[in-house]
Amino acid sequence: MPEVHVVGAAIIRNRLLLAAQRAQTMSLPGVWELPGGKIENGETPGEALKREIHEELACDVVVGAHLETARYTYATNTIVLHTYLCTIVQGEPRALEHARLRWLTRHQLFDVEWSPADLPTLNVLRTHPLMQSAATK
Repeated sequence: MPEVHVVGAAIIRNRLLLAAQRAQTMSLPGVWELPGGKIENGETPGEALKREIHEELACDVVVGAHLETARYTYATNTIVLHTYLCTIVQGEPRALEHARLRWLTRHQLFDVEWSPADLPTLNVLRTHPLMQSAATK
């Protein structure tokens, strides 16, 4: 089964995580995911993530620390998802390819149906300091 390497952006602002709902025309329609996409030949994960976020959300990010690498096998391939913390440096996210966007608190993280490949990263994010309120740090 072929492996496809993809990148995901954990964009956290004011202790809120940006989630993107997959459009009806995409595989897994209606499922939520961290924005990102396929690493093209010759790209580093950081380059791919900057390109994908610009294409999908019309904003620019700085790619920070690596959070998690997860593997998930679907019917036709295995996704290897490399997720990084990202900070928006220009623009406001707009859903150019997704059905909609939503900012989630750590308590809301599992209120939506996530892509299975994102679940290991969400478990890391649930306790990440950037998602904690000042009272719980």
